[in-house]
Amino acid sequence: MESFKAWLLALPRRQKRLVQVVLDSILLSAALWLSFLVRLGVDDLFGPLIAHWPLFLAAPLVSVPVFVKMGMYRAVLRYFGNDALVTIFKAVTLATLILGVVLFWYGNRAYVVPRSIIFNYWWLSLVMIGGLRLAMRQYLLGGWFAVPGLLPFGAKADSAPRVAIYGAGSAGNQLVAALRMSRCIRPVAFIDDDPQITSRVISGLPVYAPRKIASMIQTTGATEILLALPSVSRSRRREILGLLETHPVHVRTIPAYSDLANGRFNVDDIREVEIADLLGRDAVPAQPELLARCVVGKTVMVTGAGGSIGSELCRQILAIGPARLILFEHSEFNLYSVNAELEAASVCLRQACEIIPILGSVRDAALLGELMTTWQVQTVYHAAAYKHVPIVEHNVGEGFYNNVFGTLRAAQAALRSGVEHFVLISTDKAVRPTNVMGSTKRLAELVLQALSQEPAPVLYGEGENVSQVNRTQFTMVRFGNVLGSSGSVIPLFTQQIKAGGPVTVTHPEITRYFMTIPEAAQLVIQAGSMGRGGDVFVLDMGEPVRIVELARKMIHLAGLTVCDAEHPDGDIEIAYSGLRPGEKLYEELLIGDDVEQTSHPMIMTALETHLGWDVLKVVLSRIEAMLAEGDMDGIRTLLTEVVNGYTPQGGIVDLKFLHKRGAN
Repeated sequence: MESFKAWLLALPRRQKRLVQVVLDSILLSAALWLSFLVRLGVDDLFGPLIAHWPLFLAAPLVSVPVFVKMGMYRAVLRYFGNDALVTIFKAVTLATLILGVVLFWYGNRAYVVPRSIIFNYWWLSLVMIGGLRLAMRQYLLGGWFAVPGLLPFGAKADSAPRVAIYGAGSAGNQLVAALRMSRCIRPVAFIDDDPQITSRVISGLPVYAPRKIASMIQTTGATEILLALPSVSRSRRREILGLLETHPVHVRTIPAYSDLANGRFNVDDIREVEIADLLGRDAVPAQPELLARCVVGKTVMVTGAGGSIGSELCRQILAIGPARLILFEHSEFNLYSVNAELEAASVCLRQACEIIPILGSVRDAALLGELMTTWQVQTVYHAAAYKHVPIVEHNVGEGFYNNVFGTLRAAQAALRSGVEHFVLISTDKAVRPTNVMGSTKRLAELVLQALSQEPAPVLYGEGENVSQVNRTQFTMVRFGNVLGSSGSVIPLFTQQIKAGGPVTVTHPEITRYFMTIPEAAQLVIQAGSMGRGGDVFVLDMGEPVRIVELARKMIHLAGLTVCDAEHPDGDIEIAYSGLRPGEKLYEELLIGDDVEQTSHPMIMTALETHLGWDVLKVVLSRIEAMLAEGDMDGIRTLLTEVVNGYTPQGGIVDLKFLHKRGAN
């Protein structure tokens, strides 16, 4: 049988159509013969064939051209669907009407044919023509005895994983159709919240209420649940995931409708549940006027354009509609990747935006100034920074040169070039920092706060003020961790779970704020539009999340169990590795208690003290001198004096410093 199936599938398209035409002709004649037998009885089986042979020739001669015209032979039987059934109904009905006209015109002149014959012929043709195609689809996909919800005859019961579909709506039914067509996953049940359809059967699958998931798993043997809920809110998805977390099943999902171009699902569209569905809130709709103010029709530059935040800023800026977008990035690969993506997106969006990829470092003041002046940059989003706490703790000098002096160079280039808006991407680690990375980001904030108070551009280390008015509005936007960024715990936990564990958490009580990258980037753009000069905006990050609870949720949603003292036979162990150098148990977003709400419900203004430029430039000079001398003790002491709340934990772990000290 398999060889015959392979032979059928290998036939050229023209021959496949010829086979269909021949079979349809035979079935139409058979339907006409049976219509006589239904009306006249079976006493004379072959009487109708002899008495009405011209009619048996007319049936296929009339119908086949109609079928061709209606496109019945263009459908691929393996992917035969509801649309094709509708086409068959229309084609058979039209062909029957034409044959009826021929029949009664001919019958009135030669002999009488019972009128019920035409009705019998119509419904028998529908059953036989449509039934053949449904049977062939089932045969080509699975086997003669394959039925909805069951494996093909002869297949091993455990050859395909069994899944339940959460959501019996249109998305769920399309997903079931795609799964049956692929045959790589076996749908066995629906789960739905609607009490009117529970305990019923849809698409051949029983529908269970959420409270009966445990019995559904026991009855059907489902090992996985697929969420077919593309339009529900994130808060509702979080409730559903909380319910499913208690069951030993792997949970995956299909994308939102906005991510599916044509609303049709493919098995390849199934993906893991996003952590945002576990932790996030429903995003607050953006305010279009805030998004447009610093972007639409302007020349926009993004530093660190290839990073997690920088690349998402570029995507959203491009969609808003700038005249020109400059991608400034020191990593060649990252620049290539984001430029290729944005070029393709620009074609899809039909944006008349010039995209300019520039390799360079934010420590290159001359290059920054040349770029901003040449292209007359109006808005800068400064996302370039070293952000990984342990790495910066081991490389203090590079952290300062990039995060502090890189920000200073970019800001002064913006001042000299007359940039209108300069937005710094900051972090919650800048608040009462315990590490070098956080302190460098707070110093970067202090630099912009100081420069924003100067009436004219100032040139650090290059003489006096420039003879022009300071037109640049400096804004800082401070937020916590973003989900899925490079080096974050989410990708790390995912890899560790796939490897069989253990999942490493630094401390059982450690917490962090989380936000999705798109939401953070969108709020950054809006906050930057609200700045008046020197503003520190803080994004509402919601409630902090215990990292160990996040690890537990990810393990459970992978269909696994946590191995601990209470469950020694669990699948994945959670191991505590201890706090890393400079790491805090809890992060904060505000240095003080002074905060004001803005017109946006997710954006607040932090009212914090800052240093004047005359004081700060002395601090920067001392830091540069200490870095040149390798005086890490002096830098740490100076930071405790300048950065409010800086309380270093542990000893100095800068690798070059430790090497020199060990050598001496």
